[in-house]
Amino acid sequence: QVTGHLDDCTCDVETIDAFNNYQLFPRLNELLESDYFRYYKVNLKKPCPFWDDNSHCGMRDCAVQPCPSDEVPDGIRSGSYKYSEEANNLDEECEEAKRLGAVDDSLSKETRQAVLRWARHDDSSDSFCEADDIHSPDSEYVDLLLNPERYTGYKGPDAWKIWNSIYEENCFKPQNVKRPLASGRGESLIYLTKWVRVCVEKRAFYRLISGLHSSINIHLSARYLLQDTWSEKKWGPNVTEFQQRFDEVLTRGEGPRRLKNLYFLYLIELRALSKVLPFFERPGFQLYTGNESQDAETKHLLLEILHLAKSFPLHFDENSFFAGNKEEAAKLKEEFRLHFKNISKIMDCVGCFKCRLWGKLQTQGLGTALKILFSENLIERIPESGPSYGFQLTRQEIVALFNAFGR
Repeated sequence: QVTGHLDDCTCDVETIDAFNNYQLFPRLNELLESDYFRYYKVNLKKPCPFWDDNSHCGMRDCAVQPCPSDEVPDGIRSGSYKYSEEANNLDEECEEAKRLGAVDDSLSKETRQAVLRWARHDDSSDSFCEADDIHSPDSEYVDLLLNPERYTGYKGPDAWKIWNSIYEENCFKPQNVKRPLASGRGESLIYLTKWVRVCVEKRAFYRLISGLHSSINIHLSARYLLQDTWSEKKWGPNVTEFQQRFDEVLTRGEGPRRLKNLYFLYLIELRALSKVLPFFERPGFQLYTGNESQDAETKHLLLEILHLAKSFPLHFDENSFFAGNKEEAAKLKEEFRLHFKNISKIMDCVGCFKCRLWGKLQTQGLGTALKILFSENLIERIPESGPSYGFQLTRQEIVALFNAFGR
């Protein structure tokens, strides 16, 4: 049922499937297993800014295993570092760095030392996300490969409240359309009976959030806790769970549309990757971990993926965004940015830490994709050598962008 043309695009489902499954995803998956992309610094202790929330999920599968703080050097705890020439020239300052721990004991000594040297960079004012303060003592490195996105048992009224808040308060939606919300199953059931005339930007915003919601629900269904005994846990696909969220009959026609919104989200993030190529192509840019040969391989693979993204024949045309009256367009863009920033803040209200981790990472990834699409002029002016003052991505944004696309 999920087939054919995608609204507001020149593309179709089949073209994306063939391109992703056979060309892009195998390479992307390899990239995400590299040291640079598997570690994400996150603050999972930020209080919910919108309501008093002490309803943390008590189930063990909700837990995230960060680096034990006593095993992380002060240099890492006090800030986020990425490659910079000045930092690279500093003397080795890692004698007391016993190990990066969580993150993973298998990390090479060079990588552990290199994490000390990731250079700070101020966040852009064009940011679409409420970024974590990575200098906060509550921010910790998490190994994404050791903390996969999957079903944790987090559902019911608390989970429903998150999605309800996102859709009702922060999502542009058609006027006069009733959206009955069912709180019983831990998700919002969206019955859009008609799509009233809404400008392409607001329609796109709604579809991006719906696509993100679909992505999360697909991962929960694909990695479901099928067996939990004292001797073993078994995770795998739960077809019934998937059908309850996406079957056309059970969702009153909404399911296939939700899945098409996932393809729309894919196209937007793919377009951002194709646009950001000049930033990563500069000889001076390195994905620095300290292992020189591995870093060169990682950058080579990254550029291969970005060139592949650029070669996709049916890209989304973002020129239709904010193309009207300049004053109206600027106002709408700012509204768009603030709505999305609000959604990134709501992720601090998610009671399950593992869900919070992946929610924060995926919203930051999508926010970074939007930042890229709205910074096209700045990216085009990036000098081939020397610093890129007009447009910059932090290591956090880079890791989030590619991992979110990987989801």
